[in-house]
Amino acid sequence: MIPAGLAAAYDAMAARYAGSIPARYRENPLHHAMTTVFAGLVRDAGPVADVGCGPGHVTAHLRALGVDAYGVDLSPRMVALAREGHPGLRFDIGTMEALDASDGSLAGVVANQSIIHTPPEPLAEALAEFRRVLAPGGHLLLGFPSYDGDGPAEAYDHQTYPAYRHSAARVAGLLAGMGLREVARMAVAPGEDPKRGFEQVYLLTRRG
Repeated sequence: MIPAGLAAAYDAMAARYAGSIPARYRENPLHHAMTTVFAGLVRDAGPVADVGCGPGHVTAHLRALGVDAYGVDLSPRMVALAREGHPGLRFDIGTMEALDASDGSLAGVVANQSIIHTPPEPLAEALAEFRRVLAPGGHLLLGFPSYDGDGPAEAYDHQTYPAYRHSAARVAGLLAGMGLREVARMAVAPGEDPKRGFEQVYLLTRRG
């Protein structure tokens, strides 16, 4: 389920994001440490989708690491900026709930901060789509702010659109139930997030 107005909200913020988010990603090793690990696992294994690619910085990083990566984002303006900033790379308009990829056709999927606008109830639908497009042995890397409370998620006031911190245990459990076995997990301490004090989790799984 795509939240109404989400694409328009990111269209409106696209230039601001392109001017700040890629630099933050590059400058803090904690933001891209697991991307390097992921690249080492999927390199030469086939195509990889960077879902929710925004201005294309993670896609470009993966390509620099030798991965056959392309980006997907629901915001047409984000995709336009990604194409402008990274000429020669592929960027498509699309949604993570309905990826334009055949069953089992991808060696990997990256969704870096891409599930934050998905409410807890339909989250399984998006995760199942990631599983659908992954080849056996393919890897999924999720990055998201985590939540350790009693519920499955906690809403918070995101600058662009209402968002959620998801329970890392619940996300890992949903993926395991779909045959995506956890390979590694990196948790960045809340104190490393100067803005909100949220723990950031990077969850790496493999399709059996």
